[in-house]
Amino acid sequence: MADKYHLKMLRRGVKAWNKWRSENPRILPDLQKANLPSADLKGANLAIANLNGANLRAANLQRAVLLAASLRDASLVEANLEFANFWDADLTRANLTKARLMSAHLGANLSRANLRGAHCSLADFLSANLTLANFCNADLVGADLSETDLRNANLKKADLEEANLSRAKLGDANLASANLTGANLNEADLTNANLTGSRVYGVSVWDTNLSGTLQSELVITPESEPINLSVDNLEVAQFFYLLLENKKIRDVIDTITSKVVLILGRFTPERKLVLDAIRNELRKRNYVPMLFDFAKPKSRTTVETISILAQMARFVIADLTDARSVLQELQGIVPFSPSVIVQPILLASQEEPGMFEHIHKYPWVLPTFCYPDQATLLTDLDQKVISPASRLRQDRACGHADAPHPRKRADCCEK
Repeated sequence: MADKYHLKMLRRGVKAWNKWRSENPRILPDLQKANLPSADLKGANLAIANLNGANLRAANLQRAVLLAASLRDASLVEANLEFANFWDADLTRANLTKARLMSAHLGANLSRANLRGAHCSLADFLSANLTLANFCNADLVGADLSETDLRNANLKKADLEEANLSRAKLGDANLASANLTGANLNEADLTNANLTGSRVYGVSVWDTNLSGTLQSELVITPESEPINLSVDNLEVAQFFYLLLENKKIRDVIDTITSKVVLILGRFTPERKLVLDAIRNELRKRNYVPMLFDFAKPKSRTTVETISILAQMARFVIADLTDARSVLQELQGIVPFSPSVIVQPILLASQEEPGMFEHIHKYPWVLPTFCYPDQATLLTDLDQKVISPASRLRQDRACGHADAPHPRKRADCCEK
């Protein structure tokens, strides 16, 4: 329990408390399990204080000095910790749910701390130990987490935009659906971390350890864009960002054209199941699938973006099922991109779009493969989709620019 005299002095107010601390520098304040909900401790000198198990819920600790303080198992729920200095403090198992940590200095041990929903924008976590900390849904915009130990931390859906995670230890951390826009992950260790569904537009990953990292469905477009473009590799995501932002870098596209397959389609719930199945099958065959979602309104740069990505791909799979937007984009791309091999696919119960006749006349557009169901599509994917596209690409690369389709137009839709 807290020392009654120490607690009495603190309750006299910050001014009196700080004066008492300055006059008694050798006293180590014992505030263990102190009950201080909503206390106004702004600017309080709590350095080296024992606050283990203390109730500081909704307390105002703005600009407080907590150097080397011990806050093990303390409750800091909804506390205001802005600009507070926690250097070398121990917050093991502390609960910082919804706490405000803007510009706080957290060179501390937060092992197993709960920071769910915490607001940590611009916080300085330099060299902090955050092992097993729970940052789920936390606001960590611009936070300095360089060299911090975040192994096994829960950062699911955390906002880490422009955060500095260079040389951070993120082994086995959960970053699923996190916002990593513009984040610095240079030399970070992401061994066995989960990045599924995270937004990685503008992320920097030079010399990053990605051994065993789950990297599926990484969104490489900014949040302001109505269309989500996703890939399955963080380093590929960085490359695409550089490619789209700097036209000069397009000269290096030949280094990846043997692996990337662009999938165009509509992301309604039923169609996404099919597109995801195609993507999984392509992964098994050592391709790098990239999906383009037409479920949302298109921006003015959609055609240009697809054209750039299509020209990088080994070939394009265009699902025409319930996807008028796909046909419109092909009309704007195919006539001007003879190096882009397109393999259309269509659910057999539907008719091939009438306007597709204009697209189908180009030699680099293969006959439409019509499939009765998803199982058949996946069974025939190699023979009817991948192999024809790869063969036509090879033929045209060898100079057979006008290589004919393997069957007549009238027989192109196999049912």
